[in-house]
Amino acid sequence: MRSLNLDQLRTLMEVVALGNFSAAARQLNLTQPAISLHVRELEQRYGVRLIERMGRRAQATAPGRELVEHAGRIFAECAAVEATMRRFRDGWIGSVHIGTTLTALTYELPPILRRLRSDYPGVDLLVTNLSTRDSVDSIMNNTIDLALVTLPIKAARLRITPLRPETLVAIFPAGTPDIPDVVTPDYVVRQSLVLEHTRGAVNALVMHWLSKHLPLLRKPMHLGTVEAMKRVVASHLGMSIVPDVSVAEPLPDIAVRPLKPALPCTLALIEHRNKLNEPALEIVRNALLELRADCATAPVRRDARRRASSATPRGTVKAARRAG
Repeated sequence: MRSLNLDQLRTLMEVVALGNFSAAARQLNLTQPAISLHVRELEQRYGVRLIERMGRRAQATAPGRELVEHAGRIFAECAAVEATMRRFRDGWIGSVHIGTTLTALTYELPPILRRLRSDYPGVDLLVTNLSTRDSVDSIMNNTIDLALVTLPIKAARLRITPLRPETLVAIFPAGTPDIPDVVTPDYVVRQSLVLEHTRGAVNALVMHWLSKHLPLLRKPMHLGTVEAMKRVVASHLGMSIVPDVSVAEPLPDIAVRPLKPALPCTLALIEHRNKLNEPALEIVRNALLELRADCATAPVRRDARRRASSATPRGTVKAARRAG
């Protein structure tokens, strides 16, 4: 079958919209015989009548209305193609959809996103806050391109790149009496807890860390963001366990303690192994991989925070300032 003629479809749409062959001819700057020829050739192509003439009025038949509806979608796609190609011509590189945990979005991503926007204005960035579990599902379903997640995860079809070897720490209201130098599961289960929402990766890590001491004596308070958890802790409603990056800056109303045994909370980049490596994707991937640059200094930062914690009077511990 020969290719569909878009000019003929456009003619049909104008005839139906205007209800008149002469008006369609004026609108398209064609002769009326040319308009009639376009409609007749379409009718011959499909073997159905598309237009009924009622005096000087032209009206679409049922097949004509269906064809006009499909034609509208065809021309919408044609317009999208034109817009996309024009954007490439004007310097557009492509679009990348990033999924990220809220913690990474709050504490890790902002400087990277600013650099990407400044250095690569031709890359469209879409950032969506997703739990680690939802990011894995979205990568597998190809609805997002890259994701920042919390390890551990296992999926054979994913390419997993660990980025920052972070850890979880306990936080308390400043001034809380008799906080131990290191916080153990046995101590935690006897406290009022403020924890991440139950679908979060950090919540799963904490529950596994406490698994030998479950069930909890008190029902935890579950909140959606680390910042909310910090505010609630500062209000003396309980203690929490959060990523160390979230308390890297000194906080006058929060005391920080390490956990024993230590509880890793590693940030990682994931993508589908079969993802086509387009220019925009490579640019954004390389920018996110810059987070690995601090891996070598992360133990030093943690040691600095630990020394600062032990050097501060109990009950008023502040997290040491994170280098870099």
